[in-house]
Amino acid sequence: MVQYSRLLNVQARKVARYAVDLQERQFHASCAAASKVALSKFDQTVYLPYEKLQKNLEVVKKRLGRPLTLSEKVLYSHLDNPAKQDIERGVSYLRLRPDRVAMQDATAQMAMLQFISSGLKRVAVPSTIHCDHLIEAQIGGEKDLARAKDINAEVYKFLSTAGAKYGVGFWKPGSGIIHQIILENYAFPGLLMIGTDSHTPNGGGLGGLCIGVGGADAVDVMANIPWELKCPNVIGVKLTGKISGWTSPKDVILKVADILTVKGGTGAIVEYMGNGVDSISCTGMATICNMGAEIGATTSIFPFNKRMADYLTSTGRSAIAAEAGKYQASVLTADSGAKYDQVIEINLDTLEPHINGPFTPDLAHPISKLGANAKKNGYPMDIRVGLIGSCTNSSYEDMGRCASIAKNAMKHGLKSKIPFNVTPGSEQIRATIERDGIAKTFKEFGGTVLANACGPCIGQWDRKDVKKGEKNTIVTSYNRNFTGRNDANPATHCFVTSPELVTALSIAGTLNFNPLTDELTGTDGKKFKLESPFGDELPQKGFDPGMDTYEAPPSDGSSVKVDVDPKSQRLQLLEPFDVWNGKDLTEMTVLIKVKGKCTTDHISAAGPWLKYRGHLDNISNNMFIGATNIENNEMNKIKNQVTGEWAGVPDVARFYKSKGINWVAVGDENYGEGSSREHAALEPRHLGARAIITKSFARIHETNLKKQGLLPLTFANPADYDKVQPHSKISILGLNNFAPGKQLDCEIKTDGKVDKVKLNHSFNEQQIEWFKAGSALNRMKQIAANK
Repeated sequence: MVQYSRLLNVQARKVARYAVDLQERQFHASCAAASKVALSKFDQTVYLPYEKLQKNLEVVKKRLGRPLTLSEKVLYSHLDNPAKQDIERGVSYLRLRPDRVAMQDATAQMAMLQFISSGLKRVAVPSTIHCDHLIEAQIGGEKDLARAKDINAEVYKFLSTAGAKYGVGFWKPGSGIIHQIILENYAFPGLLMIGTDSHTPNGGGLGGLCIGVGGADAVDVMANIPWELKCPNVIGVKLTGKISGWTSPKDVILKVADILTVKGGTGAIVEYMGNGVDSISCTGMATICNMGAEIGATTSIFPFNKRMADYLTSTGRSAIAAEAGKYQASVLTADSGAKYDQVIEINLDTLEPHINGPFTPDLAHPISKLGANAKKNGYPMDIRVGLIGSCTNSSYEDMGRCASIAKNAMKHGLKSKIPFNVTPGSEQIRATIERDGIAKTFKEFGGTVLANACGPCIGQWDRKDVKKGEKNTIVTSYNRNFTGRNDANPATHCFVTSPELVTALSIAGTLNFNPLTDELTGTDGKKFKLESPFGDELPQKGFDPGMDTYEAPPSDGSSVKVDVDPKSQRLQLLEPFDVWNGKDLTEMTVLIKVKGKCTTDHISAAGPWLKYRGHLDNISNNMFIGATNIENNEMNKIKNQVTGEWAGVPDVARFYKSKGINWVAVGDENYGEGSSREHAALEPRHLGARAIITKSFARIHETNLKKQGLLPLTFANPADYDKVQPHSKISILGLNNFAPGKQLDCEIKTDGKVDKVKLNHSFNEQQIEWFKAGSALNRMKQIAANK
């Protein structure tokens, strides 16, 4: 009891020192449980919350009276009010208290700008910024990093000072990719974390529920406002057998993507189980969870086991492993008899290595059929570049297994036939593979070790070997392969596979090669087969941390100045969006009717546009430039319905805005899949959009639209999509009676004819208030002003 009082006193003194509000004090008090194990080595005054989670879970289990899945346990134990929260899968909106927030530099700019505009003094939960997106792959690691530091100096200074002022940890450029830094330092079994990147679920490899969100959601959590999430369904994936040979953890998620497709996981958490789980390393489990974003899943998770404990110990967190072990049965494992909404079974003994693509991550080819499928579909057979690493596959185990293949080939006089690029996931991985000779092997193999950053995976690739429009093939161990994703060339056929297969295919230089059965010819003229890859799960000498790249915020950042130059082309302070005028939205113009797949990449391109992520007006010049206009099957060419002239989408939108013309965009299925980038919602709002009407939405994007005061609506009858013409006028009626679960009326006026249709929505009462206030941020300020 004395010890507990001492902890509370420490927290009270800390709060007084920081001059933080009452809500933040409640957060810190709740985290100061009986456990004395710190959340991380960087968060020494915040402790593992297991005792509180277990108590919350007891309340929920008593109420529900049924066995719970693992993901339900972790999620429901973080409820803001476990005694009164409605809990119904697929229906209820849960109000949750995440343990931490993580932001990558491209999204952190807008998140911090929004936090600044909220007027709050300090973040209420442990939060970090990671500089990984703005480093372009051009020459090699050191030179590319130096160039990025120079070009992005203004942005890095803003993020560093904003972090210092508001209590956010800052990982400098060169630290590594956000998801690997989280896995190495912050993730723990039972964690609930939100991150402003769609591949945040990577942390499920350490038994956490790590969920990708937009920056506005991050602001809520940093402001100590309960975070909302529609109660997910749960998809169980039962793994039997054992991974071996050329089959890798990546093949598990490639197979799941084949089964569920890019939208099959929407509104659900994917939970892995079965005796096959224990044959997968912790980092392998992270790979599987990472790419769960490609099936639209809310997140993915594995149960706590020895492989996780070994990884925690290897990364200096044995105390966390020991503490998690105490709660393994009660909190970190599914109850016997727990019910799943769907169950998939995969036998690892018979799972064949896969390669998925091109242009979508769910088009799966077993390696034995790849060559024939490629010929049949007219894919370019010659591979131009092989790329391994990224946040998905850059573990020590991944690097070691690829190095074993490279050594095997070089023993016969062969190297990579093509450029072979290696992206270490973190400074720790880079330093360790340098020390252990793995990086040297890659260089001898003909490889180039790039910076510890996202690089080509997100389009940060100054590619010179092909011209734009030239049809070609690349193979990567990344997670995403949408059109133009990696190199801004829509003719590049990108295939996603394991790093092991990328390495083998780079030696052969063609898609028509199966390392399990096909032979290569050595420089001595003799035929040989590549041996099955092997590599240590964890480094025998332990990890080498490399350079110290972390910048902790001061205990009091009130004197720190965060400057934004009004003339800056990279950063721009935000102006509040306009408040709803209380009237129906009538006679709105259709800006664009999008044909087919429309990801957030299509709505707000990355690559060279990343530099404008902190300047809303400048980055809005990329709005919808990658979307296909159904009227002419062209990109970035639409008709101005006032002048009759054809122009770029942002130009026409700016014209409408200048004339006070409200507009809507109309989309197809799974609109907004892919990256979590909230710019795909901010830009339409900034340029005058009022609603986005589609057949269906991806989860994160739908929420991002709501946060910015837009109306994401779906056709009650998907066939009504065909009734909208580019020159139609659209009215949304009944907004004065806007209510949860109640359809909105829509009139589509075309050439004098009026079609009356119904529109569905998923707004709850709080989200309707966001719409009325003009945005969630506006609503936050209204509430604060009324207190």
